[in-house]
Amino acid sequence: MNKKFKIWRDKNGIPHVEAANLFDLYQGFGYAHATDRGMQMLLMRILGQGRVSELLDASEESLNIDIFFRKMNWAANIEEELAKLNQQEIRCLDSYCDGINSVLNEKIPWEFKLLGYKYEQWKKEDCIALSRMIGYLTLAQSQAEMERLFVEMVQAGLSKEKLDEIFPNILGGLDIELIKKVKLPERIIPPNLLWGIGAPRMMASNNWVISGTKTDSGEVIVANDPHLEANRLPNVWCEIALKIKDRFMMGGTMPGLPGVLAGRTNDIAWGATYSFADAVDSWIEKCKDGKYYREGKAQWIDFNKRTEIIKRKKKDPVEVTFYENDHGVLDGNPFEEGYYLATDWAANKSGAKSFSAIFKIREIKSTAEAMDTLGELETSWYFVIGDKKGNIGFQTTGKLPKRKKGVSGFVPLPGWKSDNNWSEFLSVKELPRILNPKQGFFVTANQALNEFGKTNPINMPMGRYRADRITNLLANGDNFTIDDMYKMHYDVYSLQAEYFMKILKPLLPDTPQGKILREWDLKYTADSKGAFLFENFYTALYREVFGKADFGEQVIEFLQKECGTFIDFYENFDRILLSKRSSWFGGR
Repeated sequence: MNKKFKIWRDKNGIPHVEAANLFDLYQGFGYAHATDRGMQMLLMRILGQGRVSELLDASEESLNIDIFFRKMNWAANIEEELAKLNQQEIRCLDSYCDGINSVLNEKIPWEFKLLGYKYEQWKKEDCIALSRMIGYLTLAQSQAEMERLFVEMVQAGLSKEKLDEIFPNILGGLDIELIKKVKLPERIIPPNLLWGIGAPRMMASNNWVISGTKTDSGEVIVANDPHLEANRLPNVWCEIALKIKDRFMMGGTMPGLPGVLAGRTNDIAWGATYSFADAVDSWIEKCKDGKYYREGKAQWIDFNKRTEIIKRKKKDPVEVTFYENDHGVLDGNPFEEGYYLATDWAANKSGAKSFSAIFKIREIKSTAEAMDTLGELETSWYFVIGDKKGNIGFQTTGKLPKRKKGVSGFVPLPGWKSDNNWSEFLSVKELPRILNPKQGFFVTANQALNEFGKTNPINMPMGRYRADRITNLLANGDNFTIDDMYKMHYDVYSLQAEYFMKILKPLLPDTPQGKILREWDLKYTADSKGAFLFENFYTALYREVFGKADFGEQVIEFLQKECGTFIDFYENFDRILLSKRSSWFGGR
């Protein structure tokens, strides 16, 4: 390869890529990613293609993983998305792929050599498929898991009163008797299985932006703490600096994607957290003889049948069939008469708008322009942004559907009624956003921020504890410095524990453990005995209230250990635990 770029590393090992033009820069970008993260990229691509059984391991566990990824079908409609990109964007993508291939054609990671893996060229299509995969796994997926759990709750016989307490104001369109008729197949794989094999596990995160009116320097400060398993090897993030002449862009990237997802340029800085906007919906389909029903003309329509052949190392291939319609993939066999769920993710056919946005961000000069550009990203994020001129802003992103009035998207609705279909998608300016908030700062920590938009795309956010803690610190201070930001990032005080301990303290026994909890400073330091005891109490309380009532202890065990339900959606359950009266307390 005739390299037309320069790469050097700083004292932290972070690669800096310098080039004379845009295409050489992106070639160097791909070269740096493949050099440092080649194994990670190849593993993610194999996962997304559903080829673990073929290329890595032919166990039953791997087969189930492949079935899951084939079902998602992230390789579909990519050519249509590529056709929407302009010539410069295509050349940037091609250059990025050229940089990757120049490294991996010459040498693949030794672990893959041991497996007898033969390298296949990295293509533009791989970048788009990977962007869909990263946007769904444990992000949109957490919403899908919660909506599936809701159906299981209804079928387990939870009363409408109890359901309303856990899911307030989002159960429009609920038909309990219809949901009880839905046939639910077994889960293909527990969510934890994906996390253990290299897929990124997206967890809680936070960011905030502070106007110069509240900083010591008079300059804007953008702070970001994306909790994407920084403790794993390799890290989900890959830091990089990119430069053409005096124009730079630097920050956090994800290997396999040619974009800086959180970072800065000469003029702006931006930080990202997940928004928990609902881009996943399920519909109840009435099926028989391989067909689904549609109202109006009272007609039965054939499903689109997609057959996938999963090759397996030293084993016979397995044929898997999926049935699809305008509501996504059916979760069941339509030849067995009954009601089934079909589920779709709005960003399942995404790509072009997201890649256009990440290519444009390098040249943007203002917060307002960055809001409009980043707002085109098709995965659901919260961005905080600041610019050199002192402007700050907040923008939600995501390809998010418009739904009929009174419907949140959380409850599965009859698929045969056309008014339950998505009508169109929300525009950037309809999403939650604000430019130059009056308080001089803005905070996001995965909480609901619907009040800043023209609609309510978020129906299952994370709790407000972290957002409220950050907000309290910023509201009660001024003249903030970068060192103050470091201290806030390392803040381990728990508002959640504060609320619970106000109730618990008067009830503590006069025992050594009671004394520890009574004197606890509510901080989650590594050596905190109080935090350890509180977490044990908190877990036991969940089991007592929810496990011994309607969920059952086995279900609670699964929710706590095998999926992120209580990690992501604790506020829905804490709201009940902290209330004075609840149907979950036997009416007391």
